[in-house]
Amino acid sequence: MRKHFTLISQYLIGVFFGFGLIISGMTNPQKILNFLDLAGSWDPSLLFVMGGAVLVGLAGFYLLTKRSQAFFGGALHVPTRRDISKPLVIGSIIFGVGWGIAGFCPGPAIVSIGSGQAKAFVFVIAMLAGMWICEHFFTAHKQSA
Repeated sequence: MRKHFTLISQYLIGVFFGFGLIISGMTNPQKILNFLDLAGSWDPSLLFVMGGAVLVGLAGFYLLTKRSQAFFGGALHVPTRRDISKPLVIGSIIFGVGWGIAGFCPGPAIVSIGSGQAKAFVFVIAMLAGMWICEHFFTAHKQSA
């Protein structure tokens, strides 16, 4: 019973997140590109979306420090690394360049597939290919070294 409740709650959280992305405009690539275009038709409205996300994240991490297990049981998996590594910087650059070129990041792109945006489908396929390449050529190499 608990497993079903967990799956249903995860599904509902995902739906809620998707609606938030749609309402905020994060699934509209042109809105994203206008936000990133500081010298042209800059649209600062996404600053409020990002600020809200930061506040929710801070509240979540605060609540996390008060718990010893996950909300539905089981262990908490909290990142412990605090250093700024070369892979982190390179990954951040790749993410930012991809976001700037396509106007999508992973969450909004997946939501946009549901509305039939062909550009989102191409983005998600490219994203999955990149994840596969990273997993098979970089992660495996690190583990065997």
